[in-house]
Amino acid sequence: MGLLVMILGLVLFPGVHLLTTRRELRASIVKAMGEGAYKIVYSLVSIAGLVLIIWGFGHYRAAGMIPVWTPPTAFKHITVALMLPAVILVVASYIRGRIYTTLKHPMLAGVKLWAFAHLLANGDVGSIILFGSFLGWAVYDRISLKYRTDAGAPPIPVGGTTNDLIAIAVGVIAYVALAFAFHPVVIGVPVMGA
Repeated sequence: MGLLVMILGLVLFPGVHLLTTRRELRASIVKAMGEGAYKIVYSLVSIAGLVLIIWGFGHYRAAGMIPVWTPPTAFKHITVALMLPAVILVVASYIRGRIYTTLKHPMLAGVKLWAFAHLLANGDVGSIILFGSFLGWAVYDRISLKYRTDAGAPPIPVGGTTNDLIAIAVGVIAYVALAFAFHPVVIGVPVMGA
């Protein structure tokens, strides 16, 4: 049951985000609904999808995960290492500097790195579906950006190296919080010292 709920969430959350890549379809929906209504519906569907993903995956884990393969212990250490740049990249998409101008889309790079890292460390059906879906979405979205004529996101001022240093500092703090507080408490899986 949990796995099906998670899959429904994955249809909604990445699904509504895939709508963003279809610029003509998105524009026609915005025209029909109005910008404000579109943003409200988009946000509500995204939140509903995220809640279903979290709830479904939690119930799937509690019911007993379905193993496909057993990742070597080294892969878990690689995942911990890859998560630091993944978090920094996500932060750099909002605190824009040279990292942003070099990568153009650090949020998608961070999501791809996060998903790939978690695929390395988790060999069960639910994790493969969950992280594989996010990896597939991020790859597709990045490819679609090459064909868009608009920016596709609200403008955020781009700074220089100082913004990169701030993004790295905030990313390190977020990484530590995720590793030592969020992951063991919320997810129920200790990351450090496990």
